[in-house]
Amino acid sequence: MMDSIPGVESKTFGAGQGVMSKWRKKIYSKTQSILLEKGWLFFIVGFLLGRAVILSVVSPFSVAFLAAIWLVHKEKAAKVMLAVFAGALSYSVDQGIFILLAMLVFVFLAGLFKHIKNQQGAILLFVFLATIAPRLMLYSIADKLTSYEWMLLFVEGVLGTVLLLIFMQSIPLLSPKKYKPTLKNEEIVCMIILLSSILTGTIGWELYGASMEQIFSRYFVLMFAFIGGAAVGSTVGVVAGLILSLANVANLYQMSLLAFSGLLGGLLKEGKKLGVGIGLLVGTFLVGIYGDAANLVPSIMESSAAILLFFLTPASWFKRLSRYIPGTEEYTNEQEQYLQKVRNVTAKRVEQFSDVFEALSKSFQTVEYSPSVQDADDKQETDYFLSQVTEKTCQGCFMKNRCWQQQFDKSYSLMEGLKNDLVENREPTPRDVRAFENHCVKSKKVMDVMKEEVTIFEANQRLQKQVSESKRFVAEQLQGVSEVMDDFAKEILKERHHHEQQEMQIVQGLDHMGIEVEKLDIFSLDKGNIDIEMMVNLYEYRGEGAKLIAPMLSDILNEVVIVKQEEISPFPNGSCFIVFGSAKEYEVETGVSHAAKGGGVISGDSFTTIELGTGKYAMAISDGMGNGERAHEESVETLRLLQQILQTGIPEKVAIKSINSILALRSTDEMFATLDLAVINLHNAAVRFLKIGSTPSFIRRGDQMIKIEASNLPMGIIQEFDVDIVKEQLLADDLLIMMSDGIFDGPKHVENVDVWLKRKIREMKTEDPQEVADLLLEEVIRTRSGEINDDMTVMVAKINKNSPQWAAIPAGHKHAQ
Repeated sequence: MMDSIPGVESKTFGAGQGVMSKWRKKIYSKTQSILLEKGWLFFIVGFLLGRAVILSVVSPFSVAFLAAIWLVHKEKAAKVMLAVFAGALSYSVDQGIFILLAMLVFVFLAGLFKHIKNQQGAILLFVFLATIAPRLMLYSIADKLTSYEWMLLFVEGVLGTVLLLIFMQSIPLLSPKKYKPTLKNEEIVCMIILLSSILTGTIGWELYGASMEQIFSRYFVLMFAFIGGAAVGSTVGVVAGLILSLANVANLYQMSLLAFSGLLGGLLKEGKKLGVGIGLLVGTFLVGIYGDAANLVPSIMESSAAILLFFLTPASWFKRLSRYIPGTEEYTNEQEQYLQKVRNVTAKRVEQFSDVFEALSKSFQTVEYSPSVQDADDKQETDYFLSQVTEKTCQGCFMKNRCWQQQFDKSYSLMEGLKNDLVENREPTPRDVRAFENHCVKSKKVMDVMKEEVTIFEANQRLQKQVSESKRFVAEQLQGVSEVMDDFAKEILKERHHHEQQEMQIVQGLDHMGIEVEKLDIFSLDKGNIDIEMMVNLYEYRGEGAKLIAPMLSDILNEVVIVKQEEISPFPNGSCFIVFGSAKEYEVETGVSHAAKGGGVISGDSFTTIELGTGKYAMAISDGMGNGERAHEESVETLRLLQQILQTGIPEKVAIKSINSILALRSTDEMFATLDLAVINLHNAAVRFLKIGSTPSFIRRGDQMIKIEASNLPMGIIQEFDVDIVKEQLLADDLLIMMSDGIFDGPKHVENVDVWLKRKIREMKTEDPQEVADLLLEEVIRTRSGEINDDMTVMVAKINKNSPQWAAIPAGHKHAQ
């Protein structure tokens, strides 16, 4: 018998596992789509709640469920009504008539008063009326109105409104939410009430003498006891037993069974599923002994069936549920392990990419040779040059032996001198020419060949220089990318710091304002980079995050804090998730005015403003050479490249060189563009100007005018250039005026444009950026009697001190250090 091949078996097994996993995911995805997205879960729940009856005649579940669906998923309300009506008819005709009338009354009231401002409060009243009115009519027709019926009417109406509040908390949990990390105990109880109400609709369904509602109620108790422990298990048992006992008085003792079994199962959860199952069996025996002996065997069958279902439940279900139950070990471990693993893997991958880019950068870096090595290279190039010349001239000369054997040094020296003269001065000096003519019999032919070879030699030199500069430039780019990725990896790995003192101050401040805090996470308190998340309980949110909490945080942290993100609960007394961050010390208000040559539509000038994530604000003007569509394409492409590169975090200087290289190498056509870039730091109002072939800019500070200029050629003209960065410190209320050459060179019959522009800007009475831009453009055009001889663009920015909408509220304690 042949031995099996382990490699083949393992591959076959792995492939089988992959197929099974793929099928499981596909089935899970399909099931989720059908139940949640298409709403079949709500239809099934509606059908069972239509059958749910307690105290023999009271049925408050259906209208409450319809009202909750009306509020949360209104588009599914019509189909839910049909499902509820079908469930009620399956119970009895009288139940079907009552449910139909109640739903019609609710829909009529909700549609009639749909424009009411307090919709949620009105819905509660509508449910109360929709529950009472049909029952009152049916009792009147049957002539059964006694004091007992009046009491049942009132109880049914009140239960309907209470169930609406419960379902409003439960139904949203069945839909995916953006932010729902845990469930509160109240939400767990509401979910159990919904489940128990659904189980009430299964009363009367039996399988071999075992009641379906008992099997599933004990199954839910086992699940929650296994996940949440004794407290959650016993709570679920009490709630489920109470609801079922109201539906069937014979089940009253079941409340004790479920509560006691949940407690025992939770206490024995260390024994895994077996321990929880034993807890249910012990509870069943102990409670069954005091009950009717005839019910003991069916009760044991029901518990056995529940335990069997419990054992058959996949472990992934418990893990998924445990994520939402606070305080569970599974929840804590899973969250910490998952986050740590994702963080470490991501950081490691980013670091690997950073290392790759750094290695590539080093491979492109040009080696700086020492002077002696450089001289040797020059000597070698001269030898190669002279060998090319002598090959074409001296090889067939009858004086070859005299020149290159007897007088080698003299011949070499004279030809080297001629070569250096041609390279440096384009023409040899008369003295060198006479000396060479006296030495060489074919001097004219040699000099003609040398002039041809010098042209080739210089072309090779330029090519080598371009290749060297390109390598250096690529090395700088790769190094910049490497640094950005390395910084990103460090940010990912940065541990969350604990700020106990500040956390205590914030909690005390919120408590002083009467705001209950559920969760507070302080991720960063760095100056200008504050990151705080919190969940608070508010009965009705009225902007307390921005009006109260943010000013209080600003007072504690001695820095302006604003609301960055908020997710507000749609229900009263719900949880509100709010994210706070640093406000920028300064903000920029901009205005732009532009005109195309001859009043045309397409301008060769382009402009943009860019919000950089590092607390910087960039303003840029690009002027494509010439006018019209081609110049417009040049300038637009320049700004597009600039925006994409700057937003990656690469320094401005490297970004400018990157764009220049792309424009220079992209095509053989001449395609040049100027760039006027100002990057403003919103934390300290420092500004960096990078002017590539652009006109000067001006800063107006009161009556003072500051001129900003730098000298660089337009982009794309030369392969490599040094970028001059001009730094300046802006102050609040400063006006920064940037312009294209159409504005700067536009004024006609003006001798000194600088003085003219400064005077015009200084004399403007307004400080509104848009008005300043419009007025300056108008003044320039007016000097030319309305003619526009070139594309014109002027961009004006006003630097404002950022002040929050709501002032800081002193919290009665010292600022955080």
